[in-house]
Amino acid sequence: MERSLKNVVVVSCGFFFLFLAYGGLQNLQSSLYSEDGLGVATLSTLYSSVLLSSMFLPPILIKRCGCKWTIVGSMCCYVTFCLGNFHANWYTLISTSILLGMGAGPLWSAQSTYLTILGNLHAEKVGKLGKDVVNQYFGIFFLIFQSSGVWGNLISSLVFGQTPSEGPVSKGQLTTCGANDCPMAPEATNGTHRPSQKLIYTLLGIYTGSGVLAILLVAMFLEPVAEKPKKQGKKRSKTPPFWSTLLSTFKLFRDKRLCLLILLPVYSGLQLGFLAGEYTRSYVTCALGIHFVGYVMICFSAFTSLCSLLYGKISKYTGRAALYVLGAATQLSCIIVLLLWSPTSTQMPVFFILSGLWGMADAVWQTQNNALYGVLFEENKEAAFANYRLGEALGFVIAFGYSSFLCVNTKLYILFSVLSVAMVAYGIVEHLEYRAVCKVFAAKGKSQGEEDEEDEGGKMRTEM
Repeated sequence: MERSLKNVVVVSCGFFFLFLAYGGLQNLQSSLYSEDGLGVATLSTLYSSVLLSSMFLPPILIKRCGCKWTIVGSMCCYVTFCLGNFHANWYTLISTSILLGMGAGPLWSAQSTYLTILGNLHAEKVGKLGKDVVNQYFGIFFLIFQSSGVWGNLISSLVFGQTPSEGPVSKGQLTTCGANDCPMAPEATNGTHRPSQKLIYTLLGIYTGSGVLAILLVAMFLEPVAEKPKKQGKKRSKTPPFWSTLLSTFKLFRDKRLCLLILLPVYSGLQLGFLAGEYTRSYVTCALGIHFVGYVMICFSAFTSLCSLLYGKISKYTGRAALYVLGAATQLSCIIVLLLWSPTSTQMPVFFILSGLWGMADAVWQTQNNALYGVLFEENKEAAFANYRLGEALGFVIAFGYSSFLCVNTKLYILFSVLSVAMVAYGIVEHLEYRAVCKVFAAKGKSQGEEDEEDEGGKMRTEM
């Protein structure tokens, strides 16, 4: 196997095993710990911590430790969250969620930076366009990474499937499912008994082992990679001062393209937060029961995984704008259906169809957003990806923050509005990039014309 491709597979498999554990656990938080809103409070705290870590830590850790060891150290923070769930209470879950959040910002920024550098180096080596190779590498990564949701959710469903069901959901409870679910609703939105502590420990043991395996895999087999130094004078080759590195995340906001694009990662966090916090609880658990959460989320993970690979391969033919339109149209359609649909256990295929379509759209946000940031902000990759994770974390914080206060239909209206505005802002950025390219070609054509005129003038003088 080609060396750079081997490293892509190694980092992808590391994330696969890590998020096999964390992804399955995240989807169950709002259903497992629904008392006093502990589950959504944990997730809200977690992503608030991600928000803070994305502001300051990624550029510093990546420059000081390199991408590889930043990934390894951050993965350890995820394992502590699995351990905190063994004795779940406000202290253990909140404290370990803060620690996980502190590792999440650097983890994802290091991963995106690593793949971007690797793709550009390989493209230079084989004579291809950097953006095409980077797109391909992100497609491979998200194919493997997103498939972790299939296995993580399958494990949770098989383990919790041993829990006895309460029986058919009452008609009174069904009236509070779906878009009608509100925090003030009198009926409980949980169709099954809480799984036994023994089953919860079994699941947590499997998830913790998977997280440890991820750490060992990356630490032992991932090769460090460094970007080729640019040809600069001696003064500019010096290491930038600490505060310059620290503030680089915020300095990038002087670029108006980043200001316009920030809604894309914010929406990415909002829609994933809705899926993990609201769809699993207010639709699946409410109408079918907690043991169906994993099966429904398997469909989401399978579609987002396969579509990630597909989009990575076809983006060089279709262009990224066409994929963004596809993702937006698909998810807007899902939002409208969720607003109008009253879920019941007799409509089981609908639960899987909606999660699959949601996964198709999510694959656009995951692959194209990362590739877009890597291409547009190639000179400031660490800061750009830190801003990306900052925006995505903000979306998660908002989604889980208002989870206990707003009705589901209100949350769906918010998703619809944010996605619409984000796509308009993205269209403006594409227009700006198109104009910039046109100016470059016009300048080249003008300079070429002047050279031709000089050549003709020289010939005329020679003939005379």
